[in-house]
Amino acid sequence: MIKRSLSLKPALGLFLLLVVFTVISGCGQTAAHPQPQKNSAADELAFYQGKTVTFVVATKAGGGYDAYARLIAPYLQKYLPGSTVIVKNVPGAGHIIGANEVYNAKPDGLTLGTFNKGLIMSQIGGMEGIKFDLAKFTWMASASTESRVLVVSAKTPYKTIDDLKQAKEVKLATAGVGSASHNDALMLSNIFGIKVKLISGYAGQEADLAMMRGEVDGQVGAYDSMQNLINNKEARAIIIIGKEKIPELPDVPLLSDIAPGDKKELVDLVDSQAWLARPLAATPGIPEARAKVLQDAMKKALSDPELLDKAKQAKLPITYVSPEDVSKTVTGSLNQSPDIINLVKDIVKNAKE
Repeated sequence: MIKRSLSLKPALGLFLLLVVFTVISGCGQTAAHPQPQKNSAADELAFYQGKTVTFVVATKAGGGYDAYARLIAPYLQKYLPGSTVIVKNVPGAGHIIGANEVYNAKPDGLTLGTFNKGLIMSQIGGMEGIKFDLAKFTWMASASTESRVLVVSAKTPYKTIDDLKQAKEVKLATAGVGSASHNDALMLSNIFGIKVKLISGYAGQEADLAMMRGEVDGQVGAYDSMQNLINNKEARAIIIIGKEKIPELPDVPLLSDIAPGDKKELVDLVDSQAWLARPLAATPGIPEARAKVLQDAMKKALSDPELLDKAKQAKLPITYVSPEDVSKTVTGSLNQSPDIINLVKDIVKNAKE
């Protein structure tokens, strides 16, 4: 037994030598071939040095979306040092073409944009031409929240929702098929049984002028955009779309307060999007660290005191909404029951026929 035990020593020594050699070799390989590491925030911020960032606006120049983009762009550039941020107008198809361009750009963090939250309804309704999935965008923020209002020209006889229900036809201006003004008008028509004729192609303040000229009876839009018309007695607010009353319009009812009970699900869907006023999104698939740098730069831009001062002067309300909250709202709005999905599809289909 003793002899056998002694005979194991050379084998044990060889085994230990192999273990030491393996450890040393492994260390050498680690030093020679270091594991790839994720870029730091500083690396990703440095990426923007000398780069051009394209800020797509899904409307033509003029109007709210364009105004917000041109306000934000210089400050986004400020917080992406060394970059150049340019605004590019890509109008058409009720914001669908611009949203398509952002969604299908190279996922390098050099393309972002703003477009109408009405595209949520368009996606649910299966609108033609959509080449995006709103749930997959890299959301940056929303620049503001809002309540929306249905207004009619002061020249019309309409004063209440009942007046509109009894009218033979109500002409409403919209920015285009797929826009929030278009989709909200369709939803209100279905909720209340109003016979509407939608006249598309009015961007920015063109719808206001069309109301004054008598080309249309009214429109649906953000309260901050309609405020001057209302204050100047050129328009009357009929209904508020949103979850809170507007202090300046104490006698104007909320949609949820006067809508028929059997339309509650559709009303909830319309109301849930009302506050998502100026969504800002980038291409899907941007590396996580770079997306975070871009999101942080956007947050700093929307919090910059100089930007806030200019926004106040231009009467462009700024209320920062985080990427997480925007994503949650969009995803929740898209996740509807089969009944609501079919209803929205029918509304969109019938509007085209």
